[in-house]
Amino acid sequence: MRFSALSPLWLKNLSSLSVDISLLPQVENTPHVARYTPQFWHFRALPVTFGNHLATGRGIFSQPMHLPLLKDSLVVSTRDMKTWLLFICLAILLPACDSGPSTAVSEIIPKTIGFGLAASPITLDPRFATDAVSSRINRLLYDRLVDFDESFHPIPALAEWQRVTPLHYRFFLKEERRPFHNGAPLTARDVKATYDSILDENTASAHRAMLTVIERIIVMDRDTIDFHLRTSDPLFPGRLALGILPADSIARGHPFNREPIGSGPMAFLDWPHEGKLRLRRLSDGVIIAFVRVPEATVRVLKLLRGEIDLIQNDLLPELVSWLSAREDIVVRTGRGINFSYIGFHLEDAVVGDLRLRKAVAHALDREAIIRYVWGGTARVANAVLIPDHWAGHPSLPSIPFDPVRARALLAQMGYTENHRPTLVYKTSSNPFRVRLATIIQAQLQRVGIDVDLRSHDWGTFYGDIKAGRFQMYSLAWVSIKMPDIFRYAFHSTSFPPAGANRGRFAEPLADRLIDEAQATSSLTGQAKLYRELQEYVLARLPYVPLWYEDNILVMGSDITGYTLTPDGNYDGLINVRRLSSPTF
Repeated sequence: MRFSALSPLWLKNLSSLSVDISLLPQVENTPHVARYTPQFWHFRALPVTFGNHLATGRGIFSQPMHLPLLKDSLVVSTRDMKTWLLFICLAILLPACDSGPSTAVSEIIPKTIGFGLAASPITLDPRFATDAVSSRINRLLYDRLVDFDESFHPIPALAEWQRVTPLHYRFFLKEERRPFHNGAPLTARDVKATYDSILDENTASAHRAMLTVIERIIVMDRDTIDFHLRTSDPLFPGRLALGILPADSIARGHPFNREPIGSGPMAFLDWPHEGKLRLRRLSDGVIIAFVRVPEATVRVLKLLRGEIDLIQNDLLPELVSWLSAREDIVVRTGRGINFSYIGFHLEDAVVGDLRLRKAVAHALDREAIIRYVWGGTARVANAVLIPDHWAGHPSLPSIPFDPVRARALLAQMGYTENHRPTLVYKTSSNPFRVRLATIIQAQLQRVGIDVDLRSHDWGTFYGDIKAGRFQMYSLAWVSIKMPDIFRYAFHSTSFPPAGANRGRFAEPLADRLIDEAQATSSLTGQAKLYRELQEYVLARLPYVPLWYEDNILVMGSDITGYTLTPDGNYDGLINVRRLSSPTF
């Protein structure tokens, strides 16, 4: 008998499922967490073990699975528990349902490499791409004038440049460059058409705001183009990292969002449905298939069965830990630059008090969370920019975990055990983010801060944050390369909708340091001012910094050539290859 692993028929087998865990009424040494028993499962530090000889597409599924532990206990949200039950059931039942040769249509074929995604790209038009997946895939489809080195200095990509005056930059297209995928040559005319289109208010590009410094663009010849600026902008070359589109196609109103035409290392093949996008690699004809699998556990099972070949990020740490023990799977980690933080609405009477924000900062044991929940795949952060960034602050002191100091600050504010502050803490409904928020909630409760935790679907949550409907929230800045993030996030002129200063941080000294840094022509001078700014921001705590998340790559042992990058892009697909053909 054959049936789908996702069919309700497999539910009848759940009676034989046994899991070696002890359910407790509350977590030891965490008295306040017991209040949330209806929403969270509490476990002793026992391994969850299942499966002895479970056959999969990539070998034998025999290692025990261990959930990550925080000290001697674990708090797992109901959403997480459902995820784990799904993974356990699928792991047991998928092989059992394969009693003969598979007749199912695979997601990949020979000469195809499958890449698992948690979400599909929103658009393949670089003028409108703001989500991470779209931006990363567009890097494969389109070439850009400028890229960044490992310290996030701008470097030539399609073009070299010369600063003629502080208000005049000249770019020279490299002689060796690919034509567009429709056969048309890429020239300075296409560069002008691309940026003119972004600057056109009718286009409604989300990238227009960072390019309004451009006064006019002049094509000097086929390979040379001049940008004239309204005001001096030493960071200007780094703003030209968007993909170049063919001018004639722009003029015709071509639908780049669904039928991209670029000059990148990969060409668009098809996008037959929302869950599958295929590109063709120009160097060898290999097809790269992006396969959307929203549920992380199902994504891993597809990897084990050989239906996809690689997964990057968006995996629970315990899944990564378990996969690391398998001989048929390769797991690699690399330092990332995504900055996670807790934000506050500073016009709120409670969190607007610096003492309260300092109490929150001292109450959080970030090292323990990184070790026991992240499994070591993150590092403590003290600022938006990583220390290795050219404008980063490598010697910025870390906020110590000091619950005694946190309680003392609350006492200064007049709070007692019988009169505790209650903070409304918003987060997304992503199960792992809810888990992190729950642990933060428990740590704050231990020092005397009660937390009303509210999780929402991404659209509702992000809409609330952008609209200022929050008291406290957690989010992350993704792939930040330019230090003008400080103006966007912390300058008093950047309150929404003009920027992303959503907490309404307004400090004259911060404004002055940002303005002076952006007016300074030398990068050395800018770096000095930005480091002073980062010290001040850490002292005033509009954000409580949490951590930088590592990038995680999981792939079959027959896959090689993929290199992780700090910003988490997918450029490794340019060189990835299969050592042997799929066995199906």
